[in-house]
Amino acid sequence: MSSTLVYLRWTLPTLLLALLSLANNVVADDSVKNGHCYVEDLSDRLRCGYVTVAEDPKQPNGRTINIHYVIVPAVKPLYPSEALLAIAGGPGQSAIDNAALFNQTFSKVRETRDILLIDQRGTGRSNLLSCPEDKSLSPLSIDERLFDNLAETKKCLATFDADVAMYNSSFAIHDFEAVRNHLGYTKLHLYGISYGSRMAQLYMRHYPESLATVTLDGVVPMQQSVLAVGLSVDRALDGVFDQCESNRDCNDQFPNLRLTLNQLTDRLENEAIKTTVFHPATGAPTTFLLTRDKLLGILRLSMYSPATRSLVPLTIDHTAAGNYQPLLGLYSLTMDGLDIALGMHNSVACAEDIHRIDDDLLADIKQSYTANAMYQALLESCSVWPTEKVNDSFFAPIESDIPTLLLSGELDPATPPDWGTLAMEKMTNAKHFVAPYATHGVATQSCGNDLVAELIDQGSLNDLDDGCLSKDYPRGFYLNVSSAQALPNDAVKEDSP
Repeated sequence: MSSTLVYLRWTLPTLLLALLSLANNVVADDSVKNGHCYVEDLSDRLRCGYVTVAEDPKQPNGRTINIHYVIVPAVKPLYPSEALLAIAGGPGQSAIDNAALFNQTFSKVRETRDILLIDQRGTGRSNLLSCPEDKSLSPLSIDERLFDNLAETKKCLATFDADVAMYNSSFAIHDFEAVRNHLGYTKLHLYGISYGSRMAQLYMRHYPESLATVTLDGVVPMQQSVLAVGLSVDRALDGVFDQCESNRDCNDQFPNLRLTLNQLTDRLENEAIKTTVFHPATGAPTTFLLTRDKLLGILRLSMYSPATRSLVPLTIDHTAAGNYQPLLGLYSLTMDGLDIALGMHNSVACAEDIHRIDDDLLADIKQSYTANAMYQALLESCSVWPTEKVNDSFFAPIESDIPTLLLSGELDPATPPDWGTLAMEKMTNAKHFVAPYATHGVATQSCGNDLVAELIDQGSLNDLDDGCLSKDYPRGFYLNVSSAQALPNDAVKEDSP
């Protein structure tokens, strides 16, 4: 794993971290333009293939690249001319690598319609732009304070023979439509998660006639720079503190949690902690170097899932007391990588986001340690990354009358609910539902997936109701390493046979 990849865990503004699964292997012959394949954790025989497109659309006779797709076929193909296109996030994540998760989430949709997954250019099998790995580096002991981010970016860039400026969202959206045309679907139902919601909005802008319905989950408005994600992390952490303070058991167990974290980060700012721990995967004694960035990065990623979010107070408390095993347990979930193609990530963020920082947003960013770390890292990388910066029209809100469902998690550490409200500014046929106890990726955590299936079946928002989202319950915090707070009595009764 390159030091750049280790560094991005806690500095780059990657959006789609709800899908924390490791990359799934696709067994297929890449030389077959249309064939069949299998993916890990799915026993079904899938249709797979690729469409060849120009790397630079302005030079149709120039270099070409292959855009790979996989179709998870409908159980009963009642609507053979339709499919659900599920768009992954990141930017830089492979949709095909998350086929099993999309299949599980949208099992109701798949009963009658295909699920179409496309590896966006620069990700997965579509001319992947990822940095080379150095397996000798240990993420436990590495000191990211010693990284030369600019030098690492140049080193990564030198490994590509692609024109990396051609790998932003504006070029990629036309690849998606080329795949639709190739496969013969007359209508698509879109689902875009996180950065994928930006791609879905671009599809709405450029090819509205190809779309039947749209769902945006963890919404990134066209008007918003991805750099604002860092501010959302602070909001989410404050939400953890507020919830713990208002919960008698949590507050009794972990009093003054904000002060505890502030004292810990101040200590780490002055001097990193170097100690021997048990490796979270092997159990062997190993060196662990804890820095401020590493601590905040682990806590940040932990807030993307309700299950790991419930461990945050205990983890802060134990870490401050010198017990690092809970922190290592959380870190182990992403220690092997985040399935992000860093080159594609830079091509998107440097073309679409870094130059969108106005004075007000910059002032807010500089007040936040996390947001400023993200901004400075990306600013360095973009200073040498070839781009074709998008023009101001890219940032205009989407005008659309396509039935569009927007889903937000109240506890989302990346894309807060007000981003969903902003995105629907000029959508005349849209509903925005906020799940009170969800984090990032409402459809994977709640009845949001049922709402998507209902929208697709009905083709209309008229009867869509968010009542099921309010029937969920807040997840209690872990008060010790072996048990979490129990659900309320009414939740237990409702779930009992």
